Amino acid sequence: MLAALGNESRLRIYRLLVRAGPDGLPVGDIQQRLGIPASTLSHHIAALRQAALVMQRREGRTILSCANYENMDELLNYLTEECCADANPGVRS
Repeated sequence: MLAALGNESRLRIYRLLVRAGPDGLPVGDIQQRLGIPASTLSHHIAALRQAALVMQRREGRTILSCANYENMDELLNYLTEECCADANPGVRS
């Protein structure tokens, strides 16, 4: 997941989707808001989907993308649990 977010364009897409809420955004709106060519956007969304950070669904002719909040929470919890694990024993932030 962190590797997928290590790319600046993917991080921008993900941040936009996190802010959009559970309804997500149409792919065309993402493209317009971020100014990313369609083929490049498709590549980045595929990488985020493969990392299980983004989900997509079809509504009629529109493809909606949304953040996978459950996996985002798991990643944040993991990072929080690991924070300072090897620091001074008994002292955790």
